[in-house]
Amino acid sequence: MADTNFDIIVVGGGPGGYVAAIRAAQLGMKTAVVEREHMGGICLNWGCIPTKALLRTSEVYGLIKHADSFGLSVKDVSYDAKKIVERSRKVANQLSNGVKGLMRKNKITVFDGTAKLAGTEGGQRKLAVAMNDKSSLSLTAKNVILATGARARQLPGLETDGKLVWSYREAMVPPEFPKSLLVVGSGAIGIEFASFFRTMGAEVTVCEVLDRILPVEDEEVSAFAKRAFEKQGMKILTSATASIVKKGANSVTAAITSAGKTQEITVDRVISAVGIVGNVENIGLEGTRVKVEKTHIVIDPWGFTGEPNVYAIGDVAGPPWLAHKAMHEGVVVVEKIAGVKGVHPLVTTNIPGCTYCQPQVASIGLTEAAAKANGRQVKVGKFPFIGNGKAIALGEPEGFIKTVFDAKTGELLGAHMIGAEVTELIQGYGVAKTLETTEAELMATVFPHPTLSEMMHESVLAAYGRTLHI
Repeated sequence: MADTNFDIIVVGGGPGGYVAAIRAAQLGMKTAVVEREHMGGICLNWGCIPTKALLRTSEVYGLIKHADSFGLSVKDVSYDAKKIVERSRKVANQLSNGVKGLMRKNKITVFDGTAKLAGTEGGQRKLAVAMNDKSSLSLTAKNVILATGARARQLPGLETDGKLVWSYREAMVPPEFPKSLLVVGSGAIGIEFASFFRTMGAEVTVCEVLDRILPVEDEEVSAFAKRAFEKQGMKILTSATASIVKKGANSVTAAITSAGKTQEITVDRVISAVGIVGNVENIGLEGTRVKVEKTHIVIDPWGFTGEPNVYAIGDVAGPPWLAHKAMHEGVVVVEKIAGVKGVHPLVTTNIPGCTYCQPQVASIGLTEAAAKANGRQVKVGKFPFIGNGKAIALGEPEGFIKTVFDAKTGELLGAHMIGAEVTELIQGYGVAKTLETTEAELMATVFPHPTLSEMMHESVLAAYGRTLHI
């Protein structure tokens, strides 16, 4: 029989959960993970990874359609939707199996089931586990980390049905690609699916309740993205709401209301991408000191919930809802539990955010508007892709990099990018912010030529009137 007593038990095997478990094992703790479905969680199985596989396909398809601009001749270009989805699933399965291997490597016990807090026993936390094989189990641990993740939000009048109105899950594994599509919500999830299906040939309409798409991004990035998407043939409707009017055998009619006017559109499918809610139900929070606000567990800077020896990380603990935030949070919480010296709480303004549409979007820290709202005097630099040799050689001259500095101290407050491969560039500014780098140190840094990264340097120079190549 497997051991049932541990130093630490992690409830949920997503990015935050499995990374927390690995770090705990590295620190010599006897560690277990309880996971109800797939190791790797939503990210590896139904989110970050399989969507990137789909978007890579659409990127290649888009390049092929513009092969003539590279001096290439390609005829009779087509695609096989089934094979595209199969490739995406294979990528997800490979990485999920890889996480299982990491659990074995680090001697972490994995229980396939659903766990809930069940009080204490002998001074330790107790968990009741309903195993997937219908058996039940009682586990105990000195500490418990809740990493139960989140799920798609359901809006009244826009409930997903798995056939005509999709969540991200159905959108990832369609039996065939729709010829027309309404995407409700223009955050990262909505825009990535809109970009994918538009590139693959669908007529796409995006409906956003706020006054601009990608609303968490800098206003200039949002405006540039809107123009780029409209140039690709997307229809963008902002300050708008949508509801389902009628479902046909293979189509949906939706009513979209904006500026007091309502129009009806009929599409093959609707994707609802209107945010997420934390998985806080049925995990035993009742009767504990754990507080839940807006479907998320309230934590202190160290992930502590207020209930003795119970911590929370990742999506269930609130924004930003990013896998890399969850991973880092897991490491911080475990090291704090273990008494590791020099542990620092997570600084959310040092967490990059990426959207893998075409063009890509990436950012870190404060937007220009947020910095000014915080009372900062700012210096802002901006450099366009058209001024970069590598961008022109790649055939990717559209986009820009924007940096925001504190005018008094030279602190890098934020960076905002749109264009080719910016999701790979943003971490340079992530390192800079973590090291509390100033404009002087960034200016003195040598960037390789020819690379897209040179634009990062030029944007810093531009903030101080020293740009060289524009």
